[in-house]
Amino acid sequence: MEKRDIFIQMDELDKRVGLFHAELSALKQKVKELLEENKRLSIENHQLRQVFKRETSSEREAVLATQAAARAKEAVPDLVREESFEEAIVAVGEGHDNLTRLYHEGFHICNVYYGHLRTEGDCLFCLSFLNK
Repeated sequence: MEKRDIFIQMDELDKRVGLFHAELSALKQKVKELLEENKRLSIENHQLRQVFKRETSSEREAVLATQAAARAKEAVPDLVREESFEEAIVAVGEGHDNLTRLYHEGFHICNVYYGHLRTEGDCLFCLSFLNK
């Protein structure tokens, strides 16, 4: 084998090692991105489970309260008109309270990113929506 052939062979080997290194770097970057996404989804899943548990318990309480209110309405039929108006006012305030609670739990409530996890602090769209 001549010196020139050895040099050519070493040069080709160097190029292959360079390509291998570039491919390995790309794979490492992809694994890093997947691990970050997995962590973000795990956090979001944990928060959603907590919200679901709270909502389930509050729905149960709401059903019991509704049943009690229905029994009370049967006992006092004259106040039905006033109570339905008061219920409408409470429903509007309750929706705003739910959105505020979701925002403080770390989720977007704006029409741009609704339901997505807030990862970078406050969202101006959400804050402007809450201030309306």
